[in-house]
Amino acid sequence: MTIRAPSAAQLIKAGADLGLDLTEQDVAEYLECMAPLLDGYRVVDSLPDNLPPVTYPRGPGYFPEGDENKYNAWYYKAQIKGASSGKLAGKKIAIKDNICVAGIPMMNGSSILEGYVPDVDATIVSRILDAGGEIAGKVHCEYYCFSGGSHTVATGRPVQNPWKAGYSTGGSSSGSAAVVAAGEVPMAIGCDQAGSIRIPASYSGICGMKPSYGLVPYSGIMAIEAAIDHAGPMTRTVADNALLLEVIAGADGLDPRQNSPRVAAYTEALTGEVKGMRIGVLKEGFGHANSEPDVDAKVRKAAELLRKLGAEVVEVSIPMHKLSVQIWTPIGVEGTSQYMMHGNGFGTGWRGLYVNSLASAHSQWRHRAHEMSESLKYVILLGQHMINSYQGRMYGKAMNLSRKLAAAYDASLESVDLLLMPTLPLKATPIPPADAPRKLVVQRAHEMFPNTAAFDITPHPAMSIPCGLSEGLPIGMMLVGRQYDESAIYRAAYAFEQAEDWTTK
Repeated sequence: MTIRAPSAAQLIKAGADLGLDLTEQDVAEYLECMAPLLDGYRVVDSLPDNLPPVTYPRGPGYFPEGDENKYNAWYYKAQIKGASSGKLAGKKIAIKDNICVAGIPMMNGSSILEGYVPDVDATIVSRILDAGGEIAGKVHCEYYCFSGGSHTVATGRPVQNPWKAGYSTGGSSSGSAAVVAAGEVPMAIGCDQAGSIRIPASYSGICGMKPSYGLVPYSGIMAIEAAIDHAGPMTRTVADNALLLEVIAGADGLDPRQNSPRVAAYTEALTGEVKGMRIGVLKEGFGHANSEPDVDAKVRKAAELLRKLGAEVVEVSIPMHKLSVQIWTPIGVEGTSQYMMHGNGFGTGWRGLYVNSLASAHSQWRHRAHEMSESLKYVILLGQHMINSYQGRMYGKAMNLSRKLAAAYDASLESVDLLLMPTLPLKATPIPPADAPRKLVVQRAHEMFPNTAAFDITPHPAMSIPCGLSEGLPIGMMLVGRQYDESAIYRAAYAFEQAEDWTTK
């Protein structure tokens, strides 16, 4: 591109945006002052960008249709083979479509990004390929990942739950859940800001791990808000989940969210033994206003099975858990408006990888905001109002309170190894019809967060595993551990999985 000095009209407009009323003389003098700074911009523009290399060849893929995309889960099918050997040799992995894969189209569920093709691989994509995995393609997600339902993807065709036609897979990692639940691939990558790995895992009967904050690098993934962004594995089995996390976890030097994360050999925790573990059934995780009795009952029965397997199971109470969604709200609402929208997903002050091609493509939202999903519009409208009216004070207060919330979980986790509760208060819901009123569209997108959102504003790992069926739909149990203690979660989850066929319960 060519870096040009602003015209007088452009500088006057920039001044107006900043509350400055510039005269013609002001403009002339400021332009003279700016000349050396503009020369600096031109030097930077002339230099090649510093991006991670793309190391594995890839041929053309295609947009699957018909029987090849029965659940509308796939966005683009490809065949990118990694190293000839490694932990993931022989495994096919689907990638959520908010994650950059060089040369493969990416739309992040949105019409605004449709046609964009990334020029880098996200760190976790490179790690999967280095470990011998094969990228099977990109799978649909919700519009800019802003729905816990599966009905907002811009293609206009909702992602269908393989367990029951016409029902939600959950979101925003909707396609990831569907292709794993349907048995089309054993593994997928999801992302989680309020529950977007664990919600579809619960609705779709698979295993979904939201790792400790900062354990898995988010480099090369389109962000919502840096304080709540997580990426993690979604799989058919606990063993595959632990294996995939082993591959993608650890610092990459490109993500400032990572502060010396502690990694482990997670597959070594799969002993099938829970004797000596102490598990706390969280009182406040049950009985929400929209809790379904069969969900609460199935999860309590799952806790009893862990007791029979030798774990000590006790009830614990963390009253502040009931406030977790409210504390999440200013962070999620204002953070989305400020970081993902006005900051084009990167903002400033970020000492990590900038995918400038993605930021540029996303910036078109300013001219096409009317195309966005209703579940995103109402949130950024509120976020903009709160920023305008309260100058970020509520965001700051919520961030301060999130540390108190984290401390409350930490205090409980001093006496127990894990917390246990329903992943969601309810089972999968019917997908709203295309002509559904706005209120129903929004409700189906954001009604399921009472237990999941908490662990996106605290650093704790949280995993959903299936624990039973009711009315033909899966129910998920969530296990929460101490920061960087994913191994304890995998230990209990694997023992539970091996002890009982949940599809018969």
